[in-house]
Amino acid sequence: MDMDIDMFSDSSEEEQFEESIPSATDCIEELVTSFLFQLSAPGGNSAGSESESEDDTNAKATPVRTPLELRLADRREEGTLRTMRFPVKRATGSARPFAQLFRVLDLVHEAVVDDIPATKRDIYYKDVPLFKKQKVVDNLVDDLAATFELDRADLNVRATSKGLVCGSGLTIHLRSGERLHATDTEGTLIPVGEDIETFTVTDDVEWVLLVEKDAIFQTLCRVRFASHTTIPGRGIIITGKGYPDVATRQLVATLSSCLPRRIPLLGLVDGDPYGLDILSVYKYGSRAMAHEADKLAAPRVKYLGVLASELASFGVDRDALLPITKADEKKARADDARPPNTGKVEAEIEVLASAGALGRRDAQPSMEAMSDMDPPLSTSQTTSSGPTSTDNDTPPTSQDLDAPPESALVRYLVTKIRDYVERAKARNGTD
Repeated sequence: MDMDIDMFSDSSEEEQFEESIPSATDCIEELVTSFLFQLSAPGGNSAGSESESEDDTNAKATPVRTPLELRLADRREEGTLRTMRFPVKRATGSARPFAQLFRVLDLVHEAVVDDIPATKRDIYYKDVPLFKKQKVVDNLVDDLAATFELDRADLNVRATSKGLVCGSGLTIHLRSGERLHATDTEGTLIPVGEDIETFTVTDDVEWVLLVEKDAIFQTLCRVRFASHTTIPGRGIIITGKGYPDVATRQLVATLSSCLPRRIPLLGLVDGDPYGLDILSVYKYGSRAMAHEADKLAAPRVKYLGVLASELASFGVDRDALLPITKADEKKARADDARPPNTGKVEAEIEVLASAGALGRRDAQPSMEAMSDMDPPLSTSQTTSSGPTSTDNDTPPTSQDLDAPPESALVRYLVTKIRDYVERAKARNGTD
């Protein structure tokens, strides 16, 4: 029987949580009011002491004012605060950070009151001369959400979707009533979580594959890998195109919490520090959104590869591996210090860090090294239709797949995924 999965696995718990949190408008208005109270305090927020001017001709009492302060949560570390002060001695001045903060508060308040969603990009383009950089808006929005102990969606600020999903075993049901039918031949844009009502996973889905790179994802779509005949059952393939956006992480986290244990969630990333860090973002959450890690983490994700120790057995030449740079070595050291890392991930990080220290130039495997040997595809294999079509959902015949020799990447994935599926079934049965 097909599985219907809510975007929030426990709706009653979600409703109870929503009732217990303050509204975004209340939080914004309280923060602004606290600042105005300081600004208009008796004596102009004076500390009560005075100093005399050294110029006797213009001698007059000057009140010593204490700086105005606002405390925001540090989203990167739970339970910590950072303090914004005005004025402070700074070469670039101290007014701009406050102006940027209150502009963001103004635009977020407008989005909530008018019930018109905005993206971080929308907010940035409302006042480019003030913000200067997109990152300023990104950080302020996330810090405000952490300060108010709300999700970013509660501020009516949405992430811009970029992730893709492939696999005819998945149908996404939107709150608008529309249905998105994923196909085996091309990617479907993953909607933001707020737009998803439920999604359906067919009962023949046996595995989920997370792919770091869009180019590799597109290759797997072209060869209809989600319905490969030599792997048990159908698959669902997802890419965040590098570091995943919130919408992609929400989908993966929901699959992690709701799919039966017999269905493994596997991560295919480059065997370099950045690939391993991307895997950890799926599995444990990101530093930048630590306050939402419990809702966006997918602890069931397993590290499939690419492992340096396995490449030779799949016909990949050592000369095809990418050299380790100083930046890679530094990143590996930083990732090694980031908890929690266990098992294969920890071992790969240590290999990369040690290889850099030893000056080895061939210890960094990449998926491109395996996919470069992809054979040309036949016309029938490259033909695709729109994301809601079902014309190409029928799995290709073994003759279609076996006509050209398969690439090292496909051989690698077939072997590894089949092994994971069989072991998961042995441990958890067919439930």
